[in-house]
Amino acid sequence: MKDGQEVRRVSTAVIAGACGLALLTGGGIAWWTANRSPTPADTQPSAQTTAPPLSPSPAESPAVVIPVPPPNPVQVPQVQQTPQVQTPQVQTPNALVPKSLQPKPLPQTGVQTVQVYWVKDASGKFEGIPTKVAVKQADKPDAALQAAFNSLLAGPKDGTVSSEIPKGTKLRGLSVKNDGVYVDLSAEFTSGGGSNSMTGRLGQVIYTATSLQPNTKVWISVEGKPLELLGGEGLEVAQPSTRQSFDKNFPF
Repeated sequence: MKDGQEVRRVSTAVIAGACGLALLTGGGIAWWTANRSPTPADTQPSAQTTAPPLSPSPAESPAVVIPVPPPNPVQVPQVQQTPQVQTPQVQTPNALVPKSLQPKPLPQTGVQTVQVYWVKDASGKFEGIPTKVAVKQADKPDAALQAAFNSLLAGPKDGTVSSEIPKGTKLRGLSVKNDGVYVDLSAEFTSGGGSNSMTGRLGQVIYTATSLQPNTKVWISVEGKPLELLGGEGLEVAQPSTRQSFDKNFPF
């Protein structure tokens, strides 16, 4: 019994001793390996396959500046601006009047036409003969009638007509008012002649004074006084006189 126990103790001790020796041996080898000096063989590098050098990456490559020539200036042709054409505005009339109905403006000639009355013997009676006389254009009717009476008192230029107004008769005054025409003659107007001559001269004055307005009234004076009786036979003169009243008493 004791011999068996002793054998087991020896085996365990041997195993334990062998393990400890192995540990010591391994540790000593490791320490020696770590502390020994390297040999030339150990310092020679192992043969390695030389790989071609790698190209540097774009990030590691130095920037290469390539000079670029400046661009040639390009001349752009200037475009001429077309002037704006202004279209005239045409005003459209509200109503178009035919040309045939449009009144034509009277020409400005500066001359006015009046009528002067002469007489002509017709079977023992005097007939009134109107003659157009051109006078200077006047703004007032007074001036036009004064020019007509100056022509009347000067006498006719046509030999086919005559005047019963005595020569030397003068126009003392003439005015146109709202109620009619006022004529003032010199004293020669009442001289000489018979009843027919008085009738003829009176008609010449009344018709010439109303040549611009045939229906107007006429006041006749001699030397500034109203003419009531004319001639030795006493031809009664109406105040005022008109063409209608004269034709009623003395057809002209």
